[in-house]
Amino acid sequence: MGFFIFAFIAYLLGSIPSGVIIGKIGYNIDIREHGSGNLGATNTFRILGVKAGITVTLVDILKGTTATVLPLLFDVEVFRLAIGLFAVLGHTYPLFTKFKGGKAVATSGGIILGINPILFAVMVLSFFATLYLSKYVSLSSMITGVVTIIVSALFRETGLVIVTAILTILVFYRHRENIKRIKNRTEPKITWM
Repeated sequence: MGFFIFAFIAYLLGSIPSGVIIGKIGYNIDIREHGSGNLGATNTFRILGVKAGITVTLVDILKGTTATVLPLLFDVEVFRLAIGLFAVLGHTYPLFTKFKGGKAVATSGGIILGINPILFAVMVLSFFATLYLSKYVSLSSMITGVVTIIVSALFRETGLVIVTAILTILVFYRHRENIKRIKNRTEPKITWM
């Protein structure tokens, strides 16, 4: 019973559309009507700027971290990585925005932060190193997923490897249009790094 309660809470947490909320409250803009139309951090950076983008990124990370930490606070024994998956499910298919959500990157990172901060640090380093070299946020996100799977194997925790693999597959799936644009050389590059 405890698993289903925390899974439901995690899904609701994940469903909080931080990009939409920040856009409407702080800027009187519906982020979904601008740029790529996505409500995630990357589109927020492009449309609303650095301050809003950082805020959305941190909130989206926190959604995953909170979902994995909550069972500990209530001293409930559950597979916390699986609970975290429901937060990502909520983020990508949110209840509050007609199941149209983000691309799973920041909230996935938040899950890992709540379970294994060392692996999270590796993810952050991998992301920014790849971003520096490629200038593509989407490509950096996908490569970071692959690196995370490889590094997670070093911890010899089967569950961690399986969940990071699931998250990476989801990130690739959510970036399928970006992959096409990268191949066609029409994917936007960052200009600030």
